[in-house]
Amino acid sequence: MRKLTVTLLIAVMTAGLMLPALAAPTQVSARIKDVAKVQGVRSNQLLGYGLIVGLAGTGDSNKIEFTIQSIANMLKSFGVVFNAAQLKPKNMAAVMVTANLPPFAKPGDAIDITVSSMGDAKSLQGGTLLQTPLRAANGQVYAVGQGALSTGGFAAGRGGASQQKNFLTAGNIPNGAIVEREVPMAITDRDNSKITLALNQADFTTANRISTAIDQRFGLITVAKDPGTVVVDVPYHYRNDIVGFIAAVEELAVTPDTAAKVVINERTGTVVIGGNVTIDQVAVAQGGLTVKIGRTTEVSQPPSFSEGNTVATTNTTTEVDEEPAGLIVLPASASVSDVVAALNAVGATPRDIISILQAIKAAGALHADLQIM
Repeated sequence: MRKLTVTLLIAVMTAGLMLPALAAPTQVSARIKDVAKVQGVRSNQLLGYGLIVGLAGTGDSNKIEFTIQSIANMLKSFGVVFNAAQLKPKNMAAVMVTANLPPFAKPGDAIDITVSSMGDAKSLQGGTLLQTPLRAANGQVYAVGQGALSTGGFAAGRGGASQQKNFLTAGNIPNGAIVEREVPMAITDRDNSKITLALNQADFTTANRISTAIDQRFGLITVAKDPGTVVVDVPYHYRNDIVGFIAAVEELAVTPDTAAKVVINERTGTVVIGGNVTIDQVAVAQGGLTVKIGRTTEVSQPPSFSEGNTVATTNTTTEVDEEPAGLIVLPASASVSDVVAALNAVGATPRDIISILQAIKAAGALHADLQIM
């Protein structure tokens, strides 16, 4: 039996120790359109209920009553009269159809749709979606979907053995829906005099930098209302060219600021450290302890004619081997590469680094938000 333990020794060093100067993290600029969006420009979710036909016996069973009822209602609309109790819907399946209607989509545009089984169908492979209205939350129909389904997988089996790749009860239809109605978008106020920028990640510093960049280009026309909102007055000569003004604003470069964060996924051993993570001086010791326990069986045989009994005895041996710990000092660092290089110097694995970072955070030496997934 082998047991590996990682021992961490964390101590804040003396304040008078001289440290080499370290370079600050590289600041990367981005366009405003990559860190913020114009408020009012948004997509809308659509939902519909439909039927898939053309399945090779892998559809819903006759136990799914709503599938049989849907088939009956569809056939009645075509003037077909029959006994619903005798219907065998194994080549059909009831499905839910979902889609995202992008902003400024016009009637006649095609959008992708996703189809998912509702009943006990085994596979939707090879099926065709019948005409399905797609509604928004207000109950209005904004698109209609129809077409051949692509599941992106397969299933094969014979003699009790089977193989399957991906999920066969859900699939996509690229450009499978046609937009029937446009969703109006309000990107300015009623007077076309103001637009509002909504930050993708609310941050006081980033909002202020966006406001400063726009003011430097167009004059004092912005107000950072809160960490997630910047209100921009449209210059008078742009009132009839809102699109041109927004395009000019979106192309401006800013340096977004983010909070220092370390993200840990303990299930996969993944560690992601932000570039602005810093630490105080700490010492880290890592050592390995190996414990081996062995058992041997010995047989004690009595002498001849002694009338003794043969006895089996078990002897246990224990060996302990401790590797020398590697002790290094992590200096107060302004670069994430220094932290990673120092941890690699002691031969720390990703899971060891997770334990080390958690211990450094507990000691108060890690200046970052530690997020565990």
